[in-house]
Amino acid sequence: MAALVLDWFPAAARDLPWRRPGTTPWGVLVSEFMLQQTPVSRVEPVWTEWMARWPKPSAMAAASRAEVLRAWGKLGYPRRALRLHETAGVIAREHGDVVPSEIEALEALPGVGSYTARAVAAFGYGRRCPVVDTNVRRVVARAVHGRGDAGPARTAADLADVDALLPPDDGSAAVVSAGLMELGAVVCTARSPRCGVCPVREVCAWRAAGRPEYTGPRRPVQGFAGTDRQVRGRLLDVLRNADGPVERAALDAAWDDAAQRDRCLDSLLVDGLAEQLDDGRFALPA
Repeated sequence: MAALVLDWFPAAARDLPWRRPGTTPWGVLVSEFMLQQTPVSRVEPVWTEWMARWPKPSAMAAASRAEVLRAWGKLGYPRRALRLHETAGVIAREHGDVVPSEIEALEALPGVGSYTARAVAAFGYGRRCPVVDTNVRRVVARAVHGRGDAGPARTAADLADVDALLPPDDGSAAVVSAGLMELGAVVCTARSPRCGVCPVREVCAWRAAGRPEYTGPRRPVQGFAGTDRQVRGRLLDVLRNADGPVERAALDAAWDDAAQRDRCLDSLLVDGLAEQLDDGRFALPA
């Protein structure tokens, strides 16, 4: 299976900017922060702007939190931007402005979990380590185990499954890691898998079993309209688009439900995404 993915991926891979030659591990780290729960199409233009503006961790660390939040725009989950800003400072101060390559050191950075650490090691440094996201889990569930989907995450077992598929050498393993992710994103998709063009179709246990339907537990689909996420986004839009601090009335006009609006504003203050000045006005954090 690894050999098939290794042959397929170089020609089939999408031309994503963070995959291009010359992309630094810092560029890979930024892309991984941005891609969390956010479509590639929305990330591409923002990533390109960020890398031109902040090509090194120290450049981002020197920016204010307000600058970073404005540049983050509508990517969603803006706490990621603040964690990335914090991470940039740690890398600049403690790692000589170079993203560390060891998984343990990466996991010690603010906002960097197991997946992100392994993605940077594999895609930024070409290391052999299993990288497991939703797409990879689905490919393994189908091709290896013959199931329609992966079901609930099993961290240790998922990592072991992928590790068993990787070639022994770093370079080939890193390509297979990227290829498995790409396969799940564009071919072995959740709802409309394109089995006819799949490079591993001849060895796929799910296809051989007649593509049985998955009947196990599913993750609930999260809505957006009317949620606190939407309200927080509306309030942040007011702050991002303002030339300076804003009066409370400007925030009140962003959402009609006063109780929900107040709750969301309080949560932005607690999360450090907004601040209230001594004169009572509100602004992005300095």
